[in-house]
Amino acid sequence: MVVFAGQGDQRRSMTLLWRTPGSAATRTAPGPRPGLSVDVILDAAIALADEHGMAGLSMRAVGERLGRTAMALYTYVPNKAELLDLMYDRIHAELATAHPTEGGWRAGLTAWAEDVWGFYLRHPWVLQVSQARPVLGPHEYAMLETVAGIMHGTGLPATARRRIISALFQFVRGTAQTVSEARQAASATGLSDEEWWYARSAMLTEVAPDFAARFPMVAGMESEGAFQLDDETVPYLEQEARETFRAGLTVLLDGIEAAIRATPTDRR
Repeated sequence: MVVFAGQGDQRRSMTLLWRTPGSAATRTAPGPRPGLSVDVILDAAIALADEHGMAGLSMRAVGERLGRTAMALYTYVPNKAELLDLMYDRIHAELATAHPTEGGWRAGLTAWAEDVWGFYLRHPWVLQVSQARPVLGPHEYAMLETVAGIMHGTGLPATARRRIISALFQFVRGTAQTVSEARQAASATGLSDEEWWYARSAMLTEVAPDFAARFPMVAGMESEGAFQLDDETVPYLEQEARETFRAGLTVLLDGIEAAIRATPTDRR
């Protein structure tokens, strides 16, 4: 399920995101019950998405969680499109905006990547929001500002830094998405990773007895133990994604170092 942000009214969304004075974001409902506000609504919506994913998100469901009707929310958040923008930006406030700099840019990027990786796994619904159109909110920009600040220490030209930042985002997001989907697979299909792999891989010897001859490189990697994982207590796909994250991040950081060495000093 892919959801696109930025589909609501642009003025309403942007004034709510940036807490423009006089916007609904500054209002609180009076009364004997706990007052409604944009922040209260967002907290409830985020908790709902954490528990049930984007499929379980609706204005009605958020209202029920707060003991209110959906209509009571519209004074603060006009509709679900604006709600999604606000949720997406607000949840990014969890991310650290500073990382240790004693080890230089490499240590900083490692800490940043691990922080973002953990963030995606805590809130897998965020991975369902397409990156095609950003929300353009303050916390989303703070996330970009943080990694841009670390990358500035590489001394690489601005264009190179932008492209590397994009590659880092896509890499961290992609590997985290594999873990997220692996965690959902068992409940969605009714089969554990172990049951699925055992049944399917066992069939290969029956339907493709010449597998090793047709795919010698793959078979060779298997015979050398390339697909053996260390921790049998963690589902295969999740562990594979974690190992891919560590190995891939190292390769990316090595590539940044190579780019720095290849860039003339007068162009940094």
